[in-house]
Amino acid sequence: MSLSNTYECLQVSEANGVVELKLSRPDRLNAFSKTMHAELKLALKEIERFEGLRVLVLTGEGRAFCAGQDLEERRIPEGEPKPDLGDSLKNIYSPMVMRLRKLPVPVVAAVNGVAAGAGASLALACDIIIAKRSAKFTFPFSYLGLIPDAGATSSLVRAVGQARAIAIVMLGEVVAAQQAADWGLIWKAVDDEVFDAEVAACAQNLAGRPALGLEMAKRALYRASENDFETQLELESQCQKLAGRNPLYWDTVQQFLDKK
Repeated sequence: MSLSNTYECLQVSEANGVVELKLSRPDRLNAFSKTMHAELKLALKEIERFEGLRVLVLTGEGRAFCAGQDLEERRIPEGEPKPDLGDSLKNIYSPMVMRLRKLPVPVVAAVNGVAAGAGASLALACDIIIAKRSAKFTFPFSYLGLIPDAGATSSLVRAVGQARAIAIVMLGEVVAAQQAADWGLIWKAVDDEVFDAEVAACAQNLAGRPALGLEMAKRALYRASENDFETQLELESQCQKLAGRNPLYWDTVQQFLDKK
């Protein structure tokens, strides 16, 4: 994949349709800065246009996945106006996570270390989350007098249920990767030494499956919690209609019948 831009805070690579987008501010635990936000917006636009895209893997460099917002950028000189955090969400964070959710290919979060605040929200915006067993998830917003954002209030409740979500948020406790897996917050926690191999195997597995089927499954599954049963049945019918037009499906069926 050829990139028209070089990045200061990101590393982007591609092999066989699998694009890896790595947050790269290891000295700041890959915390979000204005530069990183601008580069993420540009990189995701470029990735969306890549015709060979089959899977996106999102990860971090060094010992963290992402520590959330870099609070150094919230150091405001005395007398200057404070930024509107609601506008920051509407203009920066919300479009970022919506872009991941709407991407027609599977998005894998490879959580290599701590995922905190908006960094944890970023992971939850992905389709499949694989974490090192040593990784941790935390939503420390209550310490700052804020609420979880970048979609976390929705993602947390849907993943672990209201009781656990409320406790995680209000108490601000750290959730270890294995606990996150046991609660259904993430797909799985794996030993650190096999983490890279596990992520690669997952990405290759997804890249080898019919792309249209995965796109339709993603579309239907994310609507399931907001649709009533009848509406979901109709959506399944629409998605299956599109998926069934794929010649690959009929070729696969014929190969099965021929073998049988």
